[in-house]
Amino acid sequence: MESDVGIGLRHLTAADLDRANAVVEAAIMAWDLPDRVKRLSLPSYRYDVHDLDHLTVVGAENEEGVVVGVAAWEPASVSDTPSGASGLLLHGIYVIPARHRAGIGSHLLDTAVQAAYQGGFDGLLVKANPDAQGFFAARGMQRLSTEDARRDYPYRFWADFKIT
Repeated sequence: MESDVGIGLRHLTAADLDRANAVVEAAIMAWDLPDRVKRLSLPSYRYDVHDLDHLTVVGAENEEGVVVGVAAWEPASVSDTPSGASGLLLHGIYVIPARHRAGIGSHLLDTAVQAAYQGGFDGLLVKANPDAQGFFAARGMQRLSTEDARRDYPYRFWADFKIT
């Protein structure tokens, strides 16, 4: 996989997890949340070798081979998608803060959309961080309404591939 933003993309392996998790940590620490909340939530965002059994994890590398962005996805539960459509669930896009607004996140999103489309899914589902809502909306994803506030994640976005 090659990018037009000078970034190469590749599937990450167990040997890459420390570098991928460093990107995840740097991205999370830049979120607009209290530091304590970031520290407490960080372990749940880190990837481990068992995640590779069911997630596709892609890394964006700069010209020197340094991982500067990470995205991960897996098939979504039909209970989370609109009208029970088949979907790919994008777990997250993480880019080191020094490379924000350089097109890396958009390229990772495009790669996830392409994987969902080529995989025969009806769409791509994202459960976004509140700060990332504008990113997904600006890229044409539709915000899903909250049907059940006790169950539904409030910041869900959907890219629909079905032709109506």
